[in-house]
Amino acid sequence: MSGQRLPNRWLIAAAGVIMNVCVGTTYAWSVFTKPLREGNTWTQTEVTLTFTIAVAFVGLGSLLGGIWQDRKGPRLVSTAAGLCYGFGFLIAAYSASHHVLPGIYLGYGFFCGLGIGAAHICSIATITKWFPDRRGMMTGANVMGFGAGALVLSPIAARTIIHVGVPATFIGCGIVYGIVVTLMAQFYICPPEGWRPEGWQPTGAVAKAASAVDHSVSAALRTWRFWLLWAMLSLNTSAGIMILSQASPLAQQQTAINAVRASAIVATLSIFNATGRIFWAWVSDFIGRAQTLFCLFALQVFLFFALPSLHGVVTFAIAAGLIAMCYGGGFGVMPAFTADFFGSKYVGGIYGWILVGWGIAAIPSPLLMAHFREVTGNYDFMIYVIGVVMVISLAFPILARRIVARISAASAIEIEGSPAGLSAG
Repeated sequence: MSGQRLPNRWLIAAAGVIMNVCVGTTYAWSVFTKPLREGNTWTQTEVTLTFTIAVAFVGLGSLLGGIWQDRKGPRLVSTAAGLCYGFGFLIAAYSASHHVLPGIYLGYGFFCGLGIGAAHICSIATITKWFPDRRGMMTGANVMGFGAGALVLSPIAARTIIHVGVPATFIGCGIVYGIVVTLMAQFYICPPEGWRPEGWQPTGAVAKAASAVDHSVSAALRTWRFWLLWAMLSLNTSAGIMILSQASPLAQQQTAINAVRASAIVATLSIFNATGRIFWAWVSDFIGRAQTLFCLFALQVFLFFALPSLHGVVTFAIAAGLIAMCYGGGFGVMPAFTADFFGSKYVGGIYGWILVGWGIAAIPSPLLMAHFREVTGNYDFMIYVIGVVMVISLAFPILARRIVARISAASAIEIEGSPAGLSAG
């Protein structure tokens, strides 16, 4: 291994960030909601279903892509993801121009969703292998790009739609994003088995608590600690995606601003979403993953109960932004948490299964928000419901902290090749 020339891991990390910016367009969907309804008889719930389908297939794409890249490597899988992603936008463009809503479901929901998931999981799996010394911070920086995707697309799309319409905007996205994602995929390669940064040894408390054994996907799925991580990501997703999926109409209702100004709030939420991914991941390297997730849930309890009463543009944007920051923080912390629990060798397949929770959580939340908005005239009821869910969620990081303590205590045994004491989770 010493004589083998390795690629620059920082270039791989940069390619991952750029790829995630391109595939992070999901959070900008609310910008398309109102323009798609104009000239059609589609309801807000029907248009919002596109977002729900997309996120559901992001979860499936993450699962399939994670397992595939564990076997064939990240370059092939992320290249296929880029082509699938670009093709999905083109299908959506054709369908929008012909007023065929199921075609938009197929293009943006199915094909784009699969491409997004596969590309995203490849970047996470690759980065966790190249940066064991900065696992939290670097996976956070990587997924920060995903959260920033709407920041790039929202203002551009809002203005482009006004001048050329939704179909042409979709075509531009398909061509540009498809090419860039495919190019960035060519940087992806995994390090040799057993590789570590030169001179690095796990000395910090969080690094020492990480598992010394690489668990297979099937072994991880048999542990209840896997399902604990799955539940925490799902609950955090349910909370944040309620706000992000309806960000533009929610901002217009709460603050009485127009669609263009609301798109600025959507972009602001993207900044918070992206910042939360690297900030909370960085924090987790110091205070621990479980402690960080507890802070995320506790903060959201306060924010969701306060949000319906906030009608000022600034106060609403700050509160919604902090929710987006917590939402992003879950995705920043969870890849490192997964690698800590189960090792980095098969983290693509394992974390792919965890991201299925993201897809499942995305199904009811946006639809319920849109439905109760049409029934009651506002979003307040569902916002309070998710506030109660966040109270219940506080118990899960506490349980996770106990597992971390067990792994830390058994670390020396695992290194000697005797992980059986933890195999039952």
